[in-house]
Amino acid sequence: MATPAKPRRMCPNQRWMDFILPRVFRRVVNGREPQPGWLPRRWLTVVSGDVDLDAGIGAVWLVSRPGSAKAETHTALMELCGEQWRYTGGGIASDGELPPGRSAAGGPGQIGMIELSGGAGVLSRAHRLRHPDPESIRTAPWVGSNQLQIAAEVDHLLLGERRVEVPANGSRIVVWTSPSTGSGGTRPLIVAARRDGSELSRIGPHDGMDSYTWATVNDQ
Repeated sequence: MATPAKPRRMCPNQRWMDFILPRVFRRVVNGREPQPGWLPRRWLTVVSGDVDLDAGIGAVWLVSRPGSAKAETHTALMELCGEQWRYTGGGIASDGELPPGRSAAGGPGQIGMIELSGGAGVLSRAHRLRHPDPESIRTAPWVGSNQLQIAAEVDHLLLGERRVEVPANGSRIVVWTSPSTGSGGTRPLIVAARRDGSELSRIGPHDGMDSYTWATVNDQ
């Protein structure tokens, strides 16, 4: 089972934030493979990206210097501010390991249909720019993300009402928004589905394990 991410530090360094991130995220918005051909994976691997165009939010999951002692996992959250996508927050974890690859539920490193790992969240920057008054910090919605490892049986996810495709490697970051709780947000229900749309498993807003894993534990 995936372990929770370690505490996160400040945002990534300016070099890749200013130059690389906008170009990577543009590929995500356009539905392209997020890893540019000119960007060496040994230096920075783009694991996954997600965008909700209706909500004007996005997220990118990257690992810098994978396999080295300096490897780090980066999460970058993006928001559509006016007509421009802007970095709105995120963080860094020092685990810095690439996902293990996709396997069936119950296989090595994949106990459930949906495995939660890291994530990040911030109060909406776009909301605060639209409402530049002191009260906006209290009314701003939460923009959150979660990194998932998804079993081979799963064709796609339903994140609330939004369909999210699963890449071949099973590693997927998902981005979402909700009213702020004062200390974060509330993750939507995530449902893992077969190609025909039938449900395989689900993980609720406050759950740490999916229903497939709970059923497996209860049967033992």
